[in-house]
Amino acid sequence: MPDEQRFHLTIGSRFENIELVQMVLRDSLGSLGLEEDAQHWIDIAVREAVANAIKHGNAQDPDKQVHVDFRTEGGDLVIEVQDEGPGFDPDQIQDPLAPENLLKPNGRGIFYMKNFMDEIRYGLRPSGGTVVTMRKRIPAPKTGDPDKD
Repeated sequence: MPDEQRFHLTIGSRFENIELVQMVLRDSLGSLGLEEDAQHWIDIAVREAVANAIKHGNAQDPDKQVHVDFRTEGGDLVIEVQDEGPGFDPDQIQDPLAPENLLKPNGRGIFYMKNFMDEIRYGLRPSGGTVVTMRKRIPAPKTGDPDKD
């Protein structure tokens, strides 16, 4: 496992700021030795979480911020995305795969996050807003010895 890593970003609630988060995230994921496929799916999950925080959490209010924390804990990658909005109940999100929801544009981001990460939890911040915590197990690096892999 590479050395413990962490970063914290605070961005204004503007969609163009997602690119900044993704640039820092990609650099960090690359240094962990993750395969490109894994990096891609984590990148999509984080993009969706940040987009939801901007759009739904902060209602695109540029005076409200989105906080992104990235850290490694043992063999896990932990990413938290926090908004400053009123919060929401994740149990109220409709299943995007249900026949009546297939053509609706909402609910897909949470579906992607659940499928691309190993664990996802929601909580309310004491000061208001939602925090989404996503975990992904980081596989041990390959040794290069085919008999041991």
